[in-house]
Amino acid sequence: MNRELRRVSIVVLAMFAALFLSTTVIQVAQADALRLDSRNTRALYDSYDTERGPILAGGTVIAQSVPTGDQYAFQRQYPQGELYAPVTGYFNPTQGSAGIERYMNDYLSGTSNSQFLDTINRIIAGQAPKGAAVEVTIDPVVQQVAFDALGDRQGGVVAIEPSTGRILAMVSTPTYDPNVLASHDSQAVIDEYKALQADDLKPLSNRATSGDMNPPGSSFKIIVAAAALASGKYTADSEFPNPVSLQLPGSSSEVFNWTRAACGPGETVTLREALRQSCNVPMAELAIQLGDDAIREQAEKFGFNSEVSVPFPAGKSIYPSGLDDAKTGLTGFGQYEVRTTPLQMAMTSAAIGNDGELMAPTLVDRVTGRNLEVLSSFEPEVMAETLDEESCVELTQMMVNSVSDGQSNGARIEGVDVAGKTGTAQNGTDEPYSLWFTGFAPAENPEVAVAVVVENDGNLGHHSSGNIVAAPIAKKVIEAVLNK
Repeated sequence: MNRELRRVSIVVLAMFAALFLSTTVIQVAQADALRLDSRNTRALYDSYDTERGPILAGGTVIAQSVPTGDQYAFQRQYPQGELYAPVTGYFNPTQGSAGIERYMNDYLSGTSNSQFLDTINRIIAGQAPKGAAVEVTIDPVVQQVAFDALGDRQGGVVAIEPSTGRILAMVSTPTYDPNVLASHDSQAVIDEYKALQADDLKPLSNRATSGDMNPPGSSFKIIVAAAALASGKYTADSEFPNPVSLQLPGSSSEVFNWTRAACGPGETVTLREALRQSCNVPMAELAIQLGDDAIREQAEKFGFNSEVSVPFPAGKSIYPSGLDDAKTGLTGFGQYEVRTTPLQMAMTSAAIGNDGELMAPTLVDRVTGRNLEVLSSFEPEVMAETLDEESCVELTQMMVNSVSDGQSNGARIEGVDVAGKTGTAQNGTDEPYSLWFTGFAPAENPEVAVAVVVENDGNLGHHSSGNIVAAPIAKKVIEAVLNK
């Protein structure tokens, strides 16, 4: 073989290898990303030839396809659209899809690998194509109660079954009507989508799982307390100096308790009492003693700084790195650059109530085919071991004290031990507060863990607090679960 022919052969082989590699990457490695890309409207148009499967919550249809007689054959319909929008999302060939509609599209459109044999049988039998039904974990009663309790406020609610990770409620307000985005009038959909995007209240943002994440304020104190107990150096009875204010190291800033007074009458205060009264000064002292690495490590065990999918991706809650003592002190009561979601705080409470086992959260119970065969089903999965059982018991009792006769008493329920913690987080000078509650009940054998965030002071101005606004919402959600 002469030199020129050898060179041509090498070039041809290189081109073939490059083509083979690129094809493999596109068809295998990038397949899911391309399939889920909202710009992939061809797949959406193709899926209109199929009667898309329904989405069900507790047997209630929350999304379904109805015949139209037009070029698309079917149109998506959402019977209680605004209530379930954060869960279902929407489905449209113009604007793409979101929520369960997007991330369970393979099953809903009948194109998943597990439906291949069903497709063959359907073709042989001459049946019309039909997608599978997706049954979500949402409890319709709990969802409605959470939605009604939030009312016209901006915020989000998540309720989780601690022992399994099943999400019982996911509410975000203000919401939107996905029926408008499911219309076959492309221009009307585009106009509505632009209007929703331009809305200052951001109704398309899922405040339950992502959105513009809020500082958790004092609700984060349970994570700082968990880090203290996990270190083995502290107990609920560990004492800290009890001044009226604390000058942060290397800073001109001072930390005060919400009362602008000391945390009780003594010269020292216990961790138990600091959590019950939600005092900032001793929690800042504790945070500085622990250091940001220890707090971050504990926060990350609960899910901070990690990607979480339910199956659609949730916003990544943040505990920052590289902090000096002053900044670490501020994180001791959930300020500085700590940011989180109701999903993350519900996961934290659920793990504490579940003896330290954090179960992976999920919105999907099962997927069933046209003949009611189960194509896929949810199995509880341990996501992380967050805290030893003894520490969980100790922390739970501190959280119970906070609700029974402390600063989180807005969630108190007669005859039930509720473990919880409120938060009233600052967002900057003269900016509205973010109001929080997270907890679980019954404390000794939890059936539900819940987290609530209410933005914009709960429409009450700076006279509001997590205990006034968020805790009563959580109480109603907890009661809805326990009364079933």
